[in-house]
Amino acid sequence: MIWPPVRTMRVSLLTLVLLCSPLTLAAQNDAGELRLKVVDASGLGLQSSVELVCEANQFRQNYETSHSGGLVVQALPFGLYRVQVRHSGFASRSVAAEVRSAVPIDLLIRLSVEPVQSKVEVRDSATLMDAHRTGAIERIGRQTIEHRAIAPPGRSLIDLVDSEPGWLLESNGILHPRGSEYQTQYVLDGVPLTDNRSPAFAAPLEAGDVQSMTILTAGIPAEFGRKLGGIVEIYTGQDSRPGFHGKAEFSGGSFGTAEGSLGAQQAWGKNTLEVSADAAATGRYLDPPVLANFTNHATNGDFAVHYERDFTPRDRAGLILRHGQAAFQVPNEYVQQTAGQRQHRSSDETMGIFSLQHIFSSNVAGEVRAMGRDSESGLASNQLSTPLGAGQMRGLREGYAAASISIHRAKHEVKAGADFDYGSIHERFNYFITNPAQFDPGTPASFNFAGHGLDREEAAFAQDQILLGRWTISAGLRWDHYQLLVEQSAFSPRLGVAWYWPRAETVFHASYDRVFETPAAENLLLASSPAVVALNPQVLRLPVRPSHGNFYEAGMTKGVAGILKLDINYYDRSFDNFADDDLLLNTGVSFPIAFRRGKIYGAEAKAEIPNWGRISGYASYSYMVGFGYTPVTGGLFLGTDATDALANSGRFPVSQDQRNTVSARIRGQVSARIWAAFGGSYGSGLPTEFDGTLDEAVQQFGAAIVSRVNFERGRVRPSLALDASVGADLINRERLKLRLQADAQNLNNRINVINFAGLFSGTGIAPPRSYALRLQAEF
Repeated sequence: MIWPPVRTMRVSLLTLVLLCSPLTLAAQNDAGELRLKVVDASGLGLQSSVELVCEANQFRQNYETSHSGGLVVQALPFGLYRVQVRHSGFASRSVAAEVRSAVPIDLLIRLSVEPVQSKVEVRDSATLMDAHRTGAIERIGRQTIEHRAIAPPGRSLIDLVDSEPGWLLESNGILHPRGSEYQTQYVLDGVPLTDNRSPAFAAPLEAGDVQSMTILTAGIPAEFGRKLGGIVEIYTGQDSRPGFHGKAEFSGGSFGTAEGSLGAQQAWGKNTLEVSADAAATGRYLDPPVLANFTNHATNGDFAVHYERDFTPRDRAGLILRHGQAAFQVPNEYVQQTAGQRQHRSSDETMGIFSLQHIFSSNVAGEVRAMGRDSESGLASNQLSTPLGAGQMRGLREGYAAASISIHRAKHEVKAGADFDYGSIHERFNYFITNPAQFDPGTPASFNFAGHGLDREEAAFAQDQILLGRWTISAGLRWDHYQLLVEQSAFSPRLGVAWYWPRAETVFHASYDRVFETPAAENLLLASSPAVVALNPQVLRLPVRPSHGNFYEAGMTKGVAGILKLDINYYDRSFDNFADDDLLLNTGVSFPIAFRRGKIYGAEAKAEIPNWGRISGYASYSYMVGFGYTPVTGGLFLGTDATDALANSGRFPVSQDQRNTVSARIRGQVSARIWAAFGGSYGSGLPTEFDGTLDEAVQQFGAAIVSRVNFERGRVRPSLALDASVGADLINRERLKLRLQADAQNLNNRINVINFAGLFSGTGIAPPRSYALRLQAEF
């Protein structure tokens, strides 16, 4: 065994300093806050029931005001909300509230004595569309999260994102937004995470911990940078309610899978404390390269504490501590299993986030945050591994800080700020060859590497959303500086426009985003080190530089009869230094590379019924074409690849070039307590490149897998999986809710090959027919 991947947890000095520091960073999210006060005709506060609805954001929540009539709702995604207030003996009122800024909205609602009939001023259908949206943005609300299909451990949040148009899921849970490789940015409670968050690379985040999600692929505000293929904003804080509340969730099913989570909240006075934890074990964690699912066991878990205090009506501070870890096996092929290979990987992450918000006036708010993070990933192999055994320990210690100010002034919503991201990267790697016949002559029988690097990134931005009647203009400018192995700076303008046609219930929009995308940091030091010259007499090492891109999009959103929302978008993306990744020898260790340029274009459509009586659901479609253009401009290449890397000049389909992708799910309320859902997904197939013979493919992967590949077209054959869910509310009381859900995945039991001998992606097989149960409790 080499370099065991498990280590004793430690928190870096930088993490502790940042957690204790009063200087922090700005939350990177398009969310605001509503402060509601309910009074009677004389001005006395009334404890009332409040319902907030925004169909465009999949938001529908019920609240209770305090005895004095006050209510504060945080992290509301931008949009138009219907606010329905009820109090026994008074006429109910329904008013509109539009959230467009981080500046809190103060709303006073005065109730009068109940007349014979009460009038509702605002309908839910009025909130179906966002008339000010200038780019592709999707919201996933609490109802969708609660009734989601049961996913394997580490995949629940990823599967929700994958259901949206423009997103493609490769094997092992790697998300690709509109054809981009490793350019997904997660924003967790206002803090950007730009490393690879797939289950094979990082401790997972689970959907059960999430309150709401926002997904952006175009019309990207200038406050976002670094990784811009797609942005997934996640807010984990639960709605603060006085007293003690909690939730628990337990699930289990095929492949020996078992998972449980528990969360509790205590709110008192101006304080709110939340604690949550979850743990899981499964016999199928990654997507195996063969049907047999050899060596694929895993365990993972995380723990989080969230504390928040309102010192005054103008000042709020918060602290989040989170730790997660995963330990799992690497699935074997047939030859590796026969040889007795065992490889283990692990991920370990600890982070702390401190936030501070101050309201200067009714039109100006400021926010600062800080994050300290310590994460590590490891790989270990036994002596029977073939054709080689590899070991790795890769880590990142990161400190991130920024500040912003939001100003509401007449028709303008202005936001400006700056951020700083400083990281310390360390990498250790080694291998030993057990089957020399699989490698070029002269390849060393063993190799060892250790390296360390400092990552320095700074940015500043300013943006403005201008509301001009039916027109909305969004404009911004961002400056970035990047310094790791190379140093580069860039200005990135952003522009979006939307026009609302009320009579046709239609919004037309267009956007342009200039982007500056930094290289993936995973194994970058290894691929750039002079030490790799020892691996082969022919070697090419080129520095991987940031990519510059131009993103264009045009589209429309149309409401139909107040119940259905239709989104249609066309996009075009072009890059220089187009980012991709490659494998080092046969180790399974990937590292970033870059090509001269890339070109990706496509169209997307989504039809969504948020809430039509007893029916809700969606259907999404994506068409995408993507090409990379040689020669290479960055990365590590050995042997003949080193010779060809600079000589070749042409184009190739990117590994995410799936032309047609469909996802759909419809949910119906069968009775007051029982619901059922049916859905599925279809993919027309990804590119493949296999240099061996058909007999070699069968020997390596099996005849059943090989039959799912069209070698003449160089593509995997289409995939299709049909799923079904049934749920029941066993108990539905004010203080106790108990729900049971049963799922069947891939009902048609089709062998769906995700990747096959991909140029950079290997082979992965989707799960066969499987079953799962989930029990949810709220108290």
